[in-house]
Amino acid sequence: MHPLLLPSDLPYQLPRFSDFTDDDFAPALDEGMAAQIEAVSAITANPEPATFDNTLVPLERSGEGLSRVLRIFSNKASADTNEQVDELRAAYAPRLAAHSDAIALDPDLYQRLLAVHEQRDALDPEARYLVERYVVEFTLAGAALGEDDKARLRKLNEQISAQETAFEITLQADTNDLAVVIDDESELAGLTPGEISAAAAAAASRGLDGKWLLTLVLPTAHPHLAALTDRDVRRRLSEAQRARGNRGGAHDTRQIALDILRLRAERAQLLGFANHAELVTKDNTAGTPAAVRGMLAQLATPAAGNARREQAALSAQAGFPVEAHDWAFYAEQVRSAEYDVDLAALRPWFEVERVLRDGVFFAANRLYGLTFAERSDLEGYHPDVRVFEVADEDGGPVGLYLLDLYTRDSKRGGAWMSSFVNQSELLGIDTAVVYNNLNVPKPAPGDATLLTYDQTRTLFHEFGHALHGLLARATYPRFAGTAVFRDFVEYPSQVNEMWMLWPGVLANYAVHHETGEPIPAEVIQRIEASSTFNEGFGTSEYLAAALLDLAWHELGPDQVPTDPAEVLRFEAAALAAVGLDNPAVPSRYSTPYFAHSMSSGYASAYYSYIWSEVLDADTVAWFKDNGGLTRENGDLYRKHVIGIGGTKDPLASYVEWRGRPAPIEPLLERRGLV
Repeated sequence: MHPLLLPSDLPYQLPRFSDFTDDDFAPALDEGMAAQIEAVSAITANPEPATFDNTLVPLERSGEGLSRVLRIFSNKASADTNEQVDELRAAYAPRLAAHSDAIALDPDLYQRLLAVHEQRDALDPEARYLVERYVVEFTLAGAALGEDDKARLRKLNEQISAQETAFEITLQADTNDLAVVIDDESELAGLTPGEISAAAAAAASRGLDGKWLLTLVLPTAHPHLAALTDRDVRRRLSEAQRARGNRGGAHDTRQIALDILRLRAERAQLLGFANHAELVTKDNTAGTPAAVRGMLAQLATPAAGNARREQAALSAQAGFPVEAHDWAFYAEQVRSAEYDVDLAALRPWFEVERVLRDGVFFAANRLYGLTFAERSDLEGYHPDVRVFEVADEDGGPVGLYLLDLYTRDSKRGGAWMSSFVNQSELLGIDTAVVYNNLNVPKPAPGDATLLTYDQTRTLFHEFGHALHGLLARATYPRFAGTAVFRDFVEYPSQVNEMWMLWPGVLANYAVHHETGEPIPAEVIQRIEASSTFNEGFGTSEYLAAALLDLAWHELGPDQVPTDPAEVLRFEAAALAAVGLDNPAVPSRYSTPYFAHSMSSGYASAYYSYIWSEVLDADTVAWFKDNGGLTRENGDLYRKHVIGIGGTKDPLASYVEWRGRPAPIEPLLERRGLV
């Protein structure tokens, strides 16, 4: 058996990254797929009547080795890719889709699942829920279709997978190509010395010695736009952000996006749904696209109105009508004038080591009793990766946490969490190995890494996902870690953001990296007083992306445009229809670089962030009303939310804890929409 298919002998089964090369992925994937098909065939060939033990248990065990390889390969492809890995992704995407279909569309396996489903009342709650979820997922995957329709479905799934992979690879190439080259350091006025040294290092890594390189980030807005004083440089950077995938040539993603949308719509209709949005929301907590659109529409009008008022104030400050590339810069000036808050000036208090150890880890210790010890003897998948051992309050092992902080050309944009090892009682795995990826520019050696306010919040957010992955406890692999509904998964990570400014946490980490002075209490008071400042912009740009994602996926196959030139025209019409077509407030993502929608699991589900925020806002209010950062509160939250993985209906567990569903009012108040 290929070594990649086997558990590592390192602590917590951390993969031995140095023991394999990119050449190992193909044979390991081939062997893993073959082994899983053999295991499934043994289930369906069993002459005994279907039971939970002879059907669901071996099905859950099947593919353990393949899953292990896929987690390593997925990380390599997203965090440290290269030409060979990109070629492997393109080659294996349709093969992996076909492999999944070989299982999900197996008629004999489906009949056995249905037979066990009839017996589910005799099972324990987690086992019963597992059977129910399998039947729902197999049915939505097409298991009940006739053979001719299944053949068409298999072809569609292979094509969709191939195109989604092509979109991500093409977008990353264009993102790298469009990085802005600066010839004169004076053009970088407004950036910190650390940001300037990071730009110099990025340029040097591409052989551009004596120059500076501003690499691009995933959303439309770039963090440097808030600080750069040179308006022309801001314009160049903003235009580069918005040009990705939209320039024609080899790196244009528009036709790929249209092909993806048409194929998804055709698949949805084959499965009995009007469009892809109906298919996706059917198996999420939202239930229907109408429920999503109704909630988003409730927010769009007041958010757009707030944005227009904010725009008038910014234009008055600037002395001219502000454009998209001006917004962040003048927003900080108005924030400073009205609230005496300069977020860019707070960076010296957000030195990354203090934020991590005395902020992020400290809050987790106070809430859950967790401790974190760096393991320099354990290697990550890249020299920048750090490894921490996580222990429970009683000293028992919880797992490993890996942090990959810095941006590089081989890493895709954005920030995310994933895992190498998931806890599962069935598989005898008691601990997890999870990792966070961010894209913070790496300063020159010897310079401190100072995070922006937003980067600090992002670290707390992504660590919320990591905690979810570390603390979830499940019997079956299907329910391990963060395996929950897409429109629920962002809830725990959003809750974890609250500890960033929690007084006891902030006082513990926010000290000036040179003087050791604590961040002034009055500054935090002013930040909190300005909590709804610029929320018109923030809510509008997010809602624009969420509604754009929904609008694309509410189309039938014959309604998807065929001409790439129609992409931006469709966007404009979709945003105008909901009053979010303000040119100064562009959508957080435009279709040509909307990776969440076109190449990840957030297709028709980008609404998930604000959908989950309803729960988040209500939970934050609960913590504030019940003593905040205490072990008792942590235990309750762990019991009802992050500790259950996917083992039960998450909304039912929430109601069990809170005694009622979450109301929307706390969210409206938070975003200034009351």
